[in-house]
Amino acid sequence: MAESYEKAGVNLEAGYEVVRRIKKHVASTSRPGMMGNIGAFGGMFDLASLNIKEPVMVSGTDGVGTKLKLAFAMDKHDTIGIDAVAMCVNDVLAQGAEPLYFLDYVAVGANEPQKIEAIVAGVADGCRQAGCALIGGETAEMPGMYGNGEYDIAGFTCGVVEKSKLIDCSKVKAGDVLVGIASTGVHSNGFSLVRKVLTDNNLDLRADFGDGRTIGEVLLTPTRIYVKQVLDVIRNCDVHGVAHITGGGFDENIPRILHEGQGIEVKEGSWEILPVFGFLEKYGKIPHREMFNIFNMGIGMVLAMNADEAQKAIDILAKYGDKASVIGRVTDKEGVVII
Repeated sequence: MAESYEKAGVNLEAGYEVVRRIKKHVASTSRPGMMGNIGAFGGMFDLASLNIKEPVMVSGTDGVGTKLKLAFAMDKHDTIGIDAVAMCVNDVLAQGAEPLYFLDYVAVGANEPQKIEAIVAGVADGCRQAGCALIGGETAEMPGMYGNGEYDIAGFTCGVVEKSKLIDCSKVKAGDVLVGIASTGVHSNGFSLVRKVLTDNNLDLRADFGDGRTIGEVLLTPTRIYVKQVLDVIRNCDVHGVAHITGGGFDENIPRILHEGQGIEVKEGSWEILPVFGFLEKYGKIPHREMFNIFNMGIGMVLAMNADEAQKAIDILAKYGDKASVIGRVTDKEGVVII
């Protein structure tokens, strides 16, 4: 027993218990190519197990942001790991890559094995949804850095795509339609503003939202992971570009797939804007057009393609339980226009 370290606030025994608790969650994410066991100094993955001639590796890293503050307030920690995975895997998906593996980093003020197990269980859930293996991670106990009961989480993923099938947006052209895939809510961006809206209006996270859930439950709804369904669309349709709608909403993210001289036109009403966005707009007194520059407004991912393939893509997505529709088109005039 490292008594001196414990006096400094670090509990090594609790750390060992965390490892014991999370092993079953890690094992549940196993997939072809996964090598080794949890506890090694490095996570390993065998690329030779994949039937890819010219592999291009696509990597992504991200965190969950201040959405964590709501998890602390609600004392709910079993879905925040899904958000961490989603923010990474949805990004590499935008290049047409299949996420292969994921590593997480959890930093805590005090090691609480049960809470950390809940966090990692969420990470494992996200990995299963994405079809990637959880091959390693780190739990750092840092007393004095985080308040009582607080933590931070970040993740890293690596995906692979055949070089000839890489989605680099070079094929995006004026006239392409934009197929928007529904989000599950606010996802994991804009929560500094969300928290300000709650504070300014003295809103209770445990108050009824109006649909049988509390406000906190609605806001903590985990980010949708689009990997399996979008890869299916990519295999069966000629997808020209993919945009993950994160921080900056429509205005920042959709133009990332465009070329100079191109813009987008989006028709409001062609998809459902979820009630949570009306709630935030109302209580935050946020101009309606500005909402599209902050939040995803009910669209988590956008695919650009020829108009004659849109319905095929929508039908594939429906098989996975995703609502999708044509929400707009690419134009030959720069800018984002919401009609």
